[in-house]
Amino acid sequence: MSKDIKPKQRLGQVPASRVRKIIGWAVLVALAGGGAWAAYRYTGTTTVEVPVVRVRKGEFVISVKTRGEIRSSNSVVLAAPQVPEQKITKLAESGKPVKKGDVVVEFDAAQQDQYYLERSTSVRTVDSEMVQMKASHKITDEMDGMNLMTSQYNVQRAQLEASKAEVVSEIEGEKSRIDVGVREGELGLVKTTIDSHKVSQGADLERLQQKKDKTVRDLDRAKDYLSKMVIRAPIDGIVNILPNFRASGSFGSSPPPFKEGDRAWTGAAIAEIPDLTQMRVELKLDEVDRGKLQIGQQVRVRVDALPEKELIAELDWISPIAAISWRGMGLTEKTFPARATLKNLDPRLRPGMSASVEILIETQPNVLLIPVRASVVNRGKPAVYIQRGAQFQMIEIEVGKRNENDLVVVKGLKEGDAVAMENPVEAAKRAKKI
Repeated sequence: MSKDIKPKQRLGQVPASRVRKIIGWAVLVALAGGGAWAAYRYTGTTTVEVPVVRVRKGEFVISVKTRGEIRSSNSVVLAAPQVPEQKITKLAESGKPVKKGDVVVEFDAAQQDQYYLERSTSVRTVDSEMVQMKASHKITDEMDGMNLMTSQYNVQRAQLEASKAEVVSEIEGEKSRIDVGVREGELGLVKTTIDSHKVSQGADLERLQQKKDKTVRDLDRAKDYLSKMVIRAPIDGIVNILPNFRASGSFGSSPPPFKEGDRAWTGAAIAEIPDLTQMRVELKLDEVDRGKLQIGQQVRVRVDALPEKELIAELDWISPIAAISWRGMGLTEKTFPARATLKNLDPRLRPGMSASVEILIETQPNVLLIPVRASVVNRGKPAVYIQRGAQFQMIEIEVGKRNENDLVVVKGLKEGDAVAMENPVEAAKRAKKI
């Protein structure tokens, strides 16, 4: 009787001893890799790059920096005259150079021409009325003179008849004396009439004279209106057309400048001609900087449009009162307006250009400077890490004044020394953690 013989290992099954060997080798490889990484991590050498800067000689400056805008110190504003119904028919191009006497603004003169003609006609009419009235007065005066002579003659004749009373009857003599009284009364009436005519004529002439004076004033006003229909440049310069604040524009946008066809109101500033020979920069100072500044301090100006050119100015005015500007959403900004007059100019300079401004409070020329970042504190004293070959050494230094960027080195360094911009030890620790 036979027995089935079972195989010691099934097909596809790995022997247990072989599995143990594979696991053992995997653990050994992992331990070896970890040891190698640990050796590299803790005993390897890592090259660390530390930024350095050279000690330099230069000018140390304590200043206040702000922004400003170039303006003319002697700008001439051309305003609309006191003339009714002003309509602009001609306007110089903004930015165009003009000479003294050139036409900058011209208004429609048709209505003023009509007004002038009407006033001229009124003056001639009043003159004619005065001539006619004087002629009428002359006729009246001649008639009054004739009546006066007649009355005087009648009085004298009546007196002559009365003088015959002694040689005629008593009745005839009495009649003659009565006739004398009547004639004298008529003479008095004529004189009174003449006086009344003179008063009346004087009143008529005065009324016409007042009327003429008024028409002459109206005529002079019309002439004045016509003379103001053209505004000419009072000086040489560049025309700058100003905004029309009564013109409608899109919401939130600045008002558009005046243009031909617009109607101007009395006193409206239409154009500006700046004097390019006298320029200044207008500033807005922060409240914290106001107490640091004084009149007469030097100002360095860098115009955005002329970055290669440095302009020098002198601070000549600071407002004693702060100006408050509304920034919306209930926010306000308090600044002190100021201005500085430019001492040197550039022919390319134009009003309205933006500029960076540095107001010098204190300067020290030809001193050793390092960045503030390069300085560290060692046991309460300032120090730096100076580069010695491939290594850095901490040394103590003596410092002077500092500003936002630079520090004055009084002792401990010389020009050209390389100092670290950060602590090399901290830089090495950060490098090893990467």
